[in-house]
Amino acid sequence: MLCGIASIALLAQEVKDAMRRICRLSPSVVTKIAAGEVIERPASVVKELLENSVDAGSRRIDIEIEQGGADLIRVVDDGCGISRDDLSLAFASHATSKLKDADDLFRIATMGFRGEALASIGGVARVTLQSRLTAELAGAELSCTGGELGPLRDWNGSPGTRIEVRQLFYNTPVRRKFLRTPATEMGHISETFTRLALAHPELHLTLRHNGKDVFEVPGSLGLLDRLGLFFGQEVKDRLYAVEHEQGPARLTGYIGDPACERGNGRMQYLFINRRWFRDRGLQHALQEAYRGLLMTGRYAVAFLFLELPADQVDVNVHPTKSEVRFRDGGALHSFMLHAVRRRLQAANLTARLHAPPPLSSPSSGNQPDLPRWLEPRAFDGPGSLFSKPAFPEPPRALHGDSGNGDGPAPPIARHAAAASEHFQPHGEAVLFPPAVPKAIQLYDAYLVLETPEGMLVIDQHALHERIIFEQLKSRIRSGTLECQRLLVPEPVELTAEQASRVLEQRDALAELGLGIEDFGGGTVLLTGYPAMLCRRPPVEILKTVVDFLGGRDRLPSREQLFTDLLSRMACHAAVRAGDPLTPEEIAALLAQRDLVDDTHHCPHGRPTALLFSRHELDRQFRRV
Repeated sequence: MLCGIASIALLAQEVKDAMRRICRLSPSVVTKIAAGEVIERPASVVKELLENSVDAGSRRIDIEIEQGGADLIRVVDDGCGISRDDLSLAFASHATSKLKDADDLFRIATMGFRGEALASIGGVARVTLQSRLTAELAGAELSCTGGELGPLRDWNGSPGTRIEVRQLFYNTPVRRKFLRTPATEMGHISETFTRLALAHPELHLTLRHNGKDVFEVPGSLGLLDRLGLFFGQEVKDRLYAVEHEQGPARLTGYIGDPACERGNGRMQYLFINRRWFRDRGLQHALQEAYRGLLMTGRYAVAFLFLELPADQVDVNVHPTKSEVRFRDGGALHSFMLHAVRRRLQAANLTARLHAPPPLSSPSSGNQPDLPRWLEPRAFDGPGSLFSKPAFPEPPRALHGDSGNGDGPAPPIARHAAAASEHFQPHGEAVLFPPAVPKAIQLYDAYLVLETPEGMLVIDQHALHERIIFEQLKSRIRSGTLECQRLLVPEPVELTAEQASRVLEQRDALAELGLGIEDFGGGTVLLTGYPAMLCRRPPVEILKTVVDFLGGRDRLPSREQLFTDLLSRMACHAAVRAGDPLTPEEIAALLAQRDLVDDTHHCPHGRPTALLFSRHELDRQFRRV
């Protein structure tokens, strides 16, 4: 036992002594270290080779993959090719035709520029490079195995470059052992292929795996059609074109309808000067533009292309060139936020219901008119509108999302005059237009009305929540928000941490109409609350704010704080599912629908209405 301990101590001392001596690494070790930074997996090889083909001016690129790229990666292009004299330099470290001096690093206009891709690939695989210049009758072939170059041979192939990478990581078995299954690695290669195909819609691209076609993308296929090819017709049909310019910056591409949202950000594709990249700042701007249109934890779909002068962006900050640095990131954040938000505001974001087609085709001949179960009614008085459906009413199971409490709240008219504070922007009387919307209430939760486009079903809570939110925001901005002072301040007991967070945001809460004072310990005094929110107890509103502040590791920006707090306050103050509404209250609610912004979604991102188009109705009743 003692001998074993002594041996370990002696070995440790030898390691320490060796670490004190500086020695030069062998070229093979250097190559493998460099390959570890650039070549993470087969998809990294495909990316580097495709970028070289793009820089070579190729019009067509064919990719052949075997076993997820572990056995073979073959890329063939019709680009300018490499001269016979330069072929050996292609495998030299930091050798490139794309840079001449250090100043070129500040105006990079090519996909590749580091001059280490082929050297890194050749150091960990068996590579064969064949190339021919267009003006030459014959080309040349060179092999590289583990960094060792073979003899230069003649090659009589077509103009362009053909490169084969076999047995990737054959001399680094640990790296090869950690490769995923061929299907997983092929998924990463397909993603790399997709990014390049979107960034360069002029290219004809093909991808094959184990002898089977995966993608063939003709050069005549434009960006929108490529999006349909890669992501499906459903996504393609829900995209809005974006085009915005400001100074030297230009933004183009497509953004998805909020109904096209996803559970992660993988369908947010950002490109800078036709180079795919990741940037938290611009991704944040994109999500901010959708604030109020998406629920928490959901992500927008976007395919956006940013164009900037080369000296305004540094792409030389990451070995794989997947991250960049902007000269003025804050300005670009505002630029993208404004461009996306403006386009969303111009779109009709009302959700549409697409029912499945009828099981059988309509019979020939004229069909009798079907009775209209939704007969339009005018608001002639309380008794002129039937308030219950003709079919049995299901149990009142309230929504599970925030804002729908455990029991029905009193209707609006029981707390204030119909069509007053809760439905007007400034408390003035509503002057209804001559054509009042015709609607019925179903299950004390939904309003169904006829529109020129079809049958519209409205979630009364979601719509009222958006109305209150916009009214609160408008009054705060104009300085006309009324604060109801409490004659006797109401003490609210909190934990010490909750109290400190609330008091830290005292000034911001005062702008929201909430008066807070310190009472000592964990107790705060509530001295006032927004008069618009009189439907809910003031303490309940404050506790909503406390829960919001306590659920965050760090406080958001002031604008985000206002938006989130206002949305929560509006949610708790709005009429709920289960509240029966009088015809006058329905009319007042619908009258306000066209007087505020973004009524197609509540502040939490839920749709407020669902449109069943007239065409869908006719199709279901087999009129068409």
